[in-house]
Amino acid sequence: MKCTICRGQAALEIRRHNAAFCAPHFLEFFERQVERAVRDQKMFTHENRVLVAVSGGKDSLALWDVLLRLNYRATGLYIHLGIGAYSEESRAKSVAFAQSRGADLIVVDLPQEHGMNVEELARNSGRVSCSACGLSKRYIFNKVAVDQGFDVVATGHNLDDEAAVLMGNLLHWQVEYLVRQAPVLPSTHPRMVRKVKPLYRIAEREAAAYAVLRGIDYIVEECPNSLGARSLLYKEALNMLEAQSPGTKQSLYWGFLEHMRPRLAAVQEGVTLRDCLHCGQPTTGEVCAFCKMTERAAARMRARLVRAQPASSGPPPEETVAAGVPAGDAVDPAAIAGEPIGLPSGPDDRA
Repeated sequence: MKCTICRGQAALEIRRHNAAFCAPHFLEFFERQVERAVRDQKMFTHENRVLVAVSGGKDSLALWDVLLRLNYRATGLYIHLGIGAYSEESRAKSVAFAQSRGADLIVVDLPQEHGMNVEELARNSGRVSCSACGLSKRYIFNKVAVDQGFDVVATGHNLDDEAAVLMGNLLHWQVEYLVRQAPVLPSTHPRMVRKVKPLYRIAEREAAAYAVLRGIDYIVEECPNSLGARSLLYKEALNMLEAQSPGTKQSLYWGFLEHMRPRLAAVQEGVTLRDCLHCGQPTTGEVCAFCKMTERAAARMRARLVRAQPASSGPPPEETVAAGVPAGDAVDPAAIAGEPIGLPSGPDDRA
């Protein structure tokens, strides 16, 4: 297999483009695709401050690397979710990458900031782990960007990710999610920054190849909480279609952006955002979904701690005379102290 450009030995074939590239020309191809995505979608300029959400994985570190090489003002943001050894390793990979590139990295520790890791948040709020994780990350991405003066948040979602999400949303006709699926989500509130996905033209295996060729040390293991996620099933189905018909993922996603997305824009225009009464972040209701989740989780955890406390074993109290009860007569403590009050739990609130 020969490189399409120089006719040297090719390192990677990209069938949907009917092309193959040697290592140097593939790296050039990768950079051009990202540059084109940023330019065509008007994601950001070299004057903008870009906050890159990194997880220690191949996609986010490849994105951060290419933006630095293209001389964008890119700072990394890593969120420690408290998922045991996985979070420790992913944090170490992110820190090591930042040090090797001389780049700035912001680290937010979810358990330290909010008293619970993502699994405890999920369990105590009634959400599944992936739902609690996604909500936490979206909230922190935006809050850090606003508080520290960034213009845009960039995530490492690639073509495979976007096509799989689109397939799931189409199969279940999740119109409210289809409305928000795009390479650029503009700011619609003074305290909401623009969200962009510069790798939407890049396939997952191309991001992996870029990371390997650039010597990026990334975490290989998948998040343990993603086991059984439906998105993995959609990716597997799309991979089978792609093997038989190269370009299927690109045709599906790009076709949606060209033909369907503009027709959904009117749905999005009707959404009005306000300030959350508890944290001030943008929300459609009085209290944002993140505050509801953390407050519900904290309430349930407090209730569990109260129920787990052993009964008092101190010395017997002195004899007390209650009104209308002769001295020496027994008094039912429950009649005086009352019963403990349980904390109600509300229905799940999705972001």
